[in-house]
Amino acid sequence: MMRPAICNTLAVWLILTACSAAIVRAENVDLSTVPDRDTVQLTIYNSEDLTLVRETRKISFKRGLNPLQFSWANTLIDPTSVELRFLTHADELDVLDTTFPHDKPQMLYWNVGSEFEGEVTIEITYFTSGIRWSADYVLVTNRDETKVAFEGFVRVFNSSGEKYEDAQVRLVVGKINLVEKIAQLARISVDDVSLLSKKVGDRLKRDAAKEVMFGDALRVGGLGGGGAREEKQIIKEGLSEYFIFTIEGTETIANGWSKRMRSLKPVDVPLKIQYRYREAEYGKQLVRMYLMRNDQKSELGTTPLPDGMVRVFRDNGRDGLSFLVARAIKYIPIGDKIELNLGADSEVSFDLVKGRVWRSHIWIKLDGANVLRRVDDGKLAVDIRGSVAGWDEHNYFIQHVRNFTNKPIELEIRRLLPGHIVCRNALGAKLHDYQTIQMTAKVNAGQRAELRYEVVQHMGRNEKQANLKLVDVR
Repeated sequence: MMRPAICNTLAVWLILTACSAAIVRAENVDLSTVPDRDTVQLTIYNSEDLTLVRETRKISFKRGLNPLQFSWANTLIDPTSVELRFLTHADELDVLDTTFPHDKPQMLYWNVGSEFEGEVTIEITYFTSGIRWSADYVLVTNRDETKVAFEGFVRVFNSSGEKYEDAQVRLVVGKINLVEKIAQLARISVDDVSLLSKKVGDRLKRDAAKEVMFGDALRVGGLGGGGAREEKQIIKEGLSEYFIFTIEGTETIANGWSKRMRSLKPVDVPLKIQYRYREAEYGKQLVRMYLMRNDQKSELGTTPLPDGMVRVFRDNGRDGLSFLVARAIKYIPIGDKIELNLGADSEVSFDLVKGRVWRSHIWIKLDGANVLRRVDDGKLAVDIRGSVAGWDEHNYFIQHVRNFTNKPIELEIRRLLPGHIVCRNALGAKLHDYQTIQMTAKVNAGQRAELRYEVVQHMGRNEKQANLKLVDVR
């Protein structure tokens, strides 16, 4: 495997030495050696398998023509994305041309014209694939489960074919709408992006990604030295919402290996526990939830939290930890809730029981006539012949909850009640949406609670529209 390398050819150096006395004075500058990287930065965008690499090197130039060689053998570097920039003496240096030799298909040459003799800092940028990252979090609650030590990590996987030593790592968190940015660069409508040729589309895709991942770094002060942390930014553009997150310090990312790095130092976050019944989300069971918030009040809120795996532990009071659950979470913007489902709790029982069922407000369509007749409840005359045209269906429900824990619990119950519904209750229920009822209650330690309510569904001609009406019967 050959590392991406830059070197001046020794032959050119010999010719220049023979032709100029001025060059002799710089004979200790050996242009044939391959300079090591001074700094390297990786900006990794998982959604497109794109990583923007920025590396700086110091190299000595002679006056006149200086050929530089760059190789990407056995790597996944995109050669069409490679660019050279001079960070010092830029007004005295110029890239005259770029050549791709036919006999060396994984190499290119830059011919650099120089009016300067001495050391120059150069920057090379390019895109590579084969580098990705994933986030994971470790949460450790105290024994009473009132707060949680919240810690975040990022693991970078490198299968690009290249080893990056002492690299600063930046992560693109969130979604970048590259189609929208390509349309802006090409000055066409979004609908016409798919009509571009693959060659043009790929070029614009790289340019769009570079504008995001490279331009942002320039705006906040560049690569810097020693892996200095950059200013955090949230970017919202059109359909895009993303965040450039910089891992503190530098790490060596070896090819074929993964590296785990701390992305969030441990902070103590206030914790709330709630028991929920939401059939559409958690099935027909009462689940225990850990609730937090990604905000400054919780000592979080400086960055969005990328999607990843959360592992939760609890202090067992015996100088050890008890593992509770491992859950995947999705991208959490600043200010949003962090909700972790710990599953059913064996110390809290929950049963939904249907009690009495009956009908009222029955309408009969008489046989042989287009006539409707309302029948009083329980007084259906045997001499009436016809079909039922409408009625109200009554269902009486009891939700039994028993708390066997040693502390009070908070309940939140949501039930979807589709159709034209009236819900009679004494629980202070509220509407979550136009067809969902939400009830809350508290159950003390060792106590039982019964949540009773009646659901009346209008059927047939009695049904007017799909909505849910609450009636407080306290």
